[in-house]
Amino acid sequence: MTALTLSTAAAPGLRADAIVIGVAKGAAGPVVAPGTEAVDKAYDGRLAGVLETLGASGAEGELTKLPAPAGFKAPLVVAVGLGAEPGTKDEDTGWTAEALRRAAGVAARALTGSRKAAFALPVDSPGAVEAIGEGVLLGAYSFDTYKENGGQAKGARAKNGKAPLAEATLLGAKPRDAAHKGAVARAVAVSEELNRARDLINMPPNDLTPAIFAGIAQAAAKEHGIKVQVLDDKALTRGGYGGILGVGGGSAATPRLVKLTYTHPKAEKHLAYVGKGITYDSGGISLKPAGHNETMKCDMSGAAAVFAAVVAAARLGLEVNITGWLALAENMPSGSAVRPGDVLRMYSGKTVEVLNTDAEGRLVLADALWAASLESPDAIVDVATLTGAMMLALGSRTFGVMANDDAFRTAVHEAADEVGEPAWPMPLPEHLRKGMESTVADIANMGERMGGGLVAGLFLREFVGEGITWAHLDIAGPAFNEGGPFGYTPKGGTGSAVRTLVRLAELTAAGDLG
Repeated sequence: MTALTLSTAAAPGLRADAIVIGVAKGAAGPVVAPGTEAVDKAYDGRLAGVLETLGASGAEGELTKLPAPAGFKAPLVVAVGLGAEPGTKDEDTGWTAEALRRAAGVAARALTGSRKAAFALPVDSPGAVEAIGEGVLLGAYSFDTYKENGGQAKGARAKNGKAPLAEATLLGAKPRDAAHKGAVARAVAVSEELNRARDLINMPPNDLTPAIFAGIAQAAAKEHGIKVQVLDDKALTRGGYGGILGVGGGSAATPRLVKLTYTHPKAEKHLAYVGKGITYDSGGISLKPAGHNETMKCDMSGAAAVFAAVVAAARLGLEVNITGWLALAENMPSGSAVRPGDVLRMYSGKTVEVLNTDAEGRLVLADALWAASLESPDAIVDVATLTGAMMLALGSRTFGVMANDDAFRTAVHEAADEVGEPAWPMPLPEHLRKGMESTVADIANMGERMGGGLVAGLFLREFVGEGITWAHLDIAGPAFNEGGPFGYTPKGGTGSAVRTLVRLAELTAAGDLG
């Protein structure tokens, strides 16, 4: 991953491949942002005019390259758009962390193949340092493991592409300031784990079976002092985990339930995170139609997010106990696969009539939710690429938040907004529960077609222990980006919800989450 350093050096004397500056969209044209003073001076104070001549407006995500002025040791200046200049709206008080994060991400991606870049973006607080650092580390991400020469030594170039930006220096950030150093440390820990989640999501399903995923989790847990327990198919059978076994029964790659336990000696609260981990989803007997299978390696994005968040919390030493549950299975059609019409006895003891085997995520989550509930945590949050209906409702960049407690749903939504992950609160209408009534079982795994994302949330609620606060994040839209990269978000796996989960853990540790 890109190395981050802090420096108070002036831009002209810094040896680098490029100097990155910020430009905003002002009322009368582009406006250079704070941090660019030395660069602007070298252009005789006319940098904004030069950028405007080159077509720059300061719009978010816009990138303009120009030769560095005489006397600079870097040959290139890269101006990246920050969006509207603060103060153009009455409520604006300064650059938002998300604007800085996105701008840094755009620039870092544009500098792929460079060895070093200096980022002279507005740094007025430790939060700004962290946002820029995150943007750089997330924007520079690439997944080259399966390309020729990919995954070689640091800085090696894959034959079909260029190596990511090797080093980024954040100008204006103080290397000896404890708050600035702490901001960078947090950015590195969260970004490294989020990028680990992206790697897992991007891995082809032949190389990421439930057993392999469990092994990766075990290795990371050992490295970071996290306790781990893995239930294989035999242990799942003995325990009566009918949902996970039912979904995984059609595959030669047997299912797993992974429990990750991070504890802190000063913790007063306990969170449980539950992730859907379908390492490949064919739809099972209810086979997906052509054109809908190609990206189904991403159906374990929820488990990847939970895994990354627990490890990040451990690396940050947060004063909160967190249990992560990874419900891992491969959903395949075969003679041993669960069939529409089958009835499964879940870990909770409830029976479920399976009407559609492609509604499998809720089945593995149901078992894991009940397992989490038996430990009586203060709150449970599950994360899943659960329904296409949520994509229809909220699009490809926003995840839905449902909960059995309105205040907790609001807190989760606000945490997501704070870290720059688009989310939207969704209801759990009681009238939709009737559609899941079954004549042969306690509940069916399908209900009304309209409002399908909400129906799935209602199903999951049935498996949360009584009196336990719970939220459900349906990340079906933002978990996998099938379009072009934007901001600090790459094509492919995104790591959606990782930062929200980490922020929830921080708020809980600080006593700010009830």
